[in-house]
Amino acid sequence: MLIEIYADIVCPWCYIGERRFARALARREDAEAFDVVFRPFQLDPREPRGPRPLREALARKFGGRAEPMMRQVSEAARGEGITIDWDRALAANTFDAHRLLWFALRDRDAAVQRALIERLFAAHFTEGGDVGDRELLADYAAAVGMDRARAEAFLASEEGVPEIRGAMEQAHDLGITAVPTFVLDQQYAIPGAQAPEVFAQALEQVAPTS
Repeated sequence: MLIEIYADIVCPWCYIGERRFARALARREDAEAFDVVFRPFQLDPREPRGPRPLREALARKFGGRAEPMMRQVSEAARGEGITIDWDRALAANTFDAHRLLWFALRDRDAAVQRALIERLFAAHFTEGGDVGDRELLADYAAAVGMDRARAEAFLASEEGVPEIRGAMEQAHDLGITAVPTFVLDQQYAIPGAQAPEVFAQALEQVAPTS
């Protein structure tokens, strides 16, 4: 069964939600029967390609709500073993990162794609990495076992650009307006970083174990 996770690398709830969903799926004896893939979505397609401090970007966008929001996210992240360093994190355009995730799935497999998105999440939220920088993206690809030279050449090309744009348009056509959104069996959509129990119940509905 196909599970599609619409996510953006700079979305903390996508990071948290991916971890929670993975926990729910791991509890099933038939976990390997599910094909889990990540689909592109950009929270802000107009984000400049040059990085800027995320804390400042959030303050400009949300004003006085930014700090309480960050505290709430940090608490939820800690529950999933995730450390968010708001002072190091950089706002960045994620289009090339989505291209690389598409390439990882096409050139390798879903397991490598998931390893790559986990690497990108950690780079963005914990290490202060610029996930819009093509040289760094090639390094992250190599870190999960991809060929760095192939990843670098891919990123320097225009390959994958129409596919990513098309996938984002498809997400819009499906009515996906926020991430994370989990689409089960191309029929059932679950929005948000739900608790593992909620994901487990949804999986049981679409694929009963008894």
